[in-house]
Amino acid sequence: MHRELIELLNQPRRPRILVVGDAMLDRYVWGDVARISPEGPIPVLDVDRTEERLGGAGSVVTMLAALEADVSLAAVVGDDHEGHMVRRLLERHGAEVDCLLVAGDRPTTVKERLLGRTEGRHLQQILRVDREAALPIGPELEAQLLDRVDLRVPDADVVLVSDYAKGVCGGRLVTKLADMARRHGVRVVADPARGVDYRRYSGCTCITPNRVEAGWVLGTKIQSPQDGLEAARHLLSYRVDAAIVTLDRDGIAWAAADGRGELFPVRPRQVYDITGAGDMVLASLGWSLALGADWPEAIVLANLAGGLEVERLGVVPLTRSELLAELTHDARDGGRKIVTLEELLPRLARHRGQGQRIVMTNGCFDLLHPGHVASLEFARNQGEVLVVGLNSDRSVRALKGEGHPIIGQRARAEMLAALACVDYVVIFDELSVAGLVEQIAPDVLVKAAEYSSQQVVGHQTVLRQGGRVVLAPMKGRWSTTGLIQRIQRMGAGGDRRQRPRHRVAAG
Repeated sequence: MHRELIELLNQPRRPRILVVGDAMLDRYVWGDVARISPEGPIPVLDVDRTEERLGGAGSVVTMLAALEADVSLAAVVGDDHEGHMVRRLLERHGAEVDCLLVAGDRPTTVKERLLGRTEGRHLQQILRVDREAALPIGPELEAQLLDRVDLRVPDADVVLVSDYAKGVCGGRLVTKLADMARRHGVRVVADPARGVDYRRYSGCTCITPNRVEAGWVLGTKIQSPQDGLEAARHLLSYRVDAAIVTLDRDGIAWAAADGRGELFPVRPRQVYDITGAGDMVLASLGWSLALGADWPEAIVLANLAGGLEVERLGVVPLTRSELLAELTHDARDGGRKIVTLEELLPRLARHRGQGQRIVMTNGCFDLLHPGHVASLEFARNQGEVLVVGLNSDRSVRALKGEGHPIIGQRARAEMLAALACVDYVVIFDELSVAGLVEQIAPDVLVKAAEYSSQQVVGHQTVLRQGGRVVLAPMKGRWSTTGLIQRIQRMGAGGDRRQRPRHRVAAG
């Protein structure tokens, strides 16, 4: 199935997708926690950055935009700063906003997360502050929304419902939407809200609750994958064509009204943050179906995307290229660490979105030695993500002459990638690293202390962007050139010792 998914991700067509649901604004406040307040036993957050992102149904839009879909959002926001920000963010992602209504009698839902580092590292969520009005939007606003949606449904490849129980999807909006879509032959996939009556989703093509939500509706506890499969079959009674139950570490269970059913396991991953996993499953599932995938293909891709999402902090969209890389790259860590610049830049954008600082260093790293390792470990301690720019074989030869490097670029990259302190290795072919530094734009640029800060290539770019240049202490007298010369001397000496000694008799 990998071949089919790769072909799907390589399709040039942009599917047209309508998202209906509860739009929110997610606000992230990052900072350092170095002390406890004298006013009470609470941490003091020294704020250094604030960012606003789309949340709820809006996060589904950002994920679809990253997958290169043409997206429209039908939702309701308040007539306030946050509502205007939601509109601006949607437009920034290229989404259509003609179905975004403004209500003067309710605020825009806002979730503000405070995230702190201890000793400059180990980012953790300290507190979440919510502002919302979860009452139904009312029949007049519902009718206006359906009128707008009615103009969009005929041109859509699929409709996605993102219900967070904040008022938009209450009443009969979803069932009317499902009837409208069915008349035009358009599928509707709904991610249900927790603790609501699932009869509101009757007529949808598919519903996608997680194990806790499905268990609550069915009055049972879903413990095993088989329990999930049975739950999916029981959910078909809500007049849907298919039911998907996401089972976190156990993957996805799927059942269809035609009698088919299957369990889709997921590769174990380190869970950093479950926020956005359900949105990612909905977005990637709908995107796949819109491009013509069958249910098993769409679920495998959704499983993959949801698994990648939990490895990130907060809601972080995935691109087609990232999903392709996950499908095609070597399964070893080193294979995923060695990336092209095109693969690297969107990953760094996500790390920055998580409040992580990017550190960069560079070099030839021919004959990796303890001095290199000490410098790399020092660099990694300056932030959360270390990128190593590695000179290609061609650039090493141009810099150091014929006979260099001793070890080829792929092998050098693999050795660097095998180090736990290195997160990414990118090979560059230019004689100067300045262009690479400018594109990566690290927060910290590290070079060995044999140079001065003013001699570090790229230091102007980093300082101009508010970053730092740090010199790594030298460990011992290690030198690649010195090692090569020593090996050559030892080799020459070894040759002499191996020659037989002849005694000449006096005569």
